[in-house]
Amino acid sequence: MNQALILSIVAAGFTVAFFHAALPTHWLPFVVTSRAQRWDRAKTLSITAFAGLGHIFITTLLGVLVVWLGMNVDRLTGSIFPLLGGGLLAAVGLIYVYRGASGGHVHLIPGAHGHEHQHDHDHSHDHYHHDHGHHHDHGHHSHEHNAPDVESIIAHAPRRTSDRAAIVSLFTLLTLSPCEAFLPVYVSAVRYGWSGFAIASVVLAVATIAGMVTFTALTLAGLERFRLNALEKYEGIILGCVLILLGIAFVVLES
Repeated sequence: MNQALILSIVAAGFTVAFFHAALPTHWLPFVVTSRAQRWDRAKTLSITAFAGLGHIFITTLLGVLVVWLGMNVDRLTGSIFPLLGGGLLAAVGLIYVYRGASGGHVHLIPGAHGHEHQHDHDHSHDHYHHDHGHHHDHGHHSHEHNAPDVESIIAHAPRRTSDRAAIVSLFTLLTLSPCEAFLPVYVSAVRYGWSGFAIASVVLAVATIAGMVTFTALTLAGLERFRLNALEKYEGIILGCVLILLGIAFVVLES
């Protein structure tokens, strides 16, 4: 294995997965539900990590398809695969940067993360709609890309329900929204077959759980005043730049 490229894949993969976990949909539902269910800090973070497993599982399944297809393309294209793979990574990165700079969101999978633009973060609850539904009329569509008001959402936490229903809802929420931003990282691991897939998957798991737990813990500690959720605004630019750099490294190190 090309050690420099493997390190590049690990670094890029960790950055992509960790910053993707900064999206409010990966920590805000846990904070809101924790307040409603009166969970302590340890229980909330444990449930957050557990729900992250569903997110990792569905992304890994998609990674299996990406690597399998990539391995077949690699056999057909031979020596030009580094150019194809690196070009694909850079192209996806440019799309992320463009959409991030223009205030939009990039979804490589149709319908993925569609819940990011809604206020209903936890499907097991009637989330504070009955308390401030009148706020939706004046600008719901005009600020759909803005970061949520964390303090307002927490203040209108839903009524208590069964822990099982809450946990299943949170797990389902994350399972149905794969980390599509990580799929290009799997492309870069194709050259190393299933060993590369395994390395990328471990990086995905570690970075995703670390990110979700970190941002949930910071918000529980009251650090939302530092606007952690503002990272959503720059997620596309950050991930795009990382993918472009990985694409360049892929071409240079494998050619």
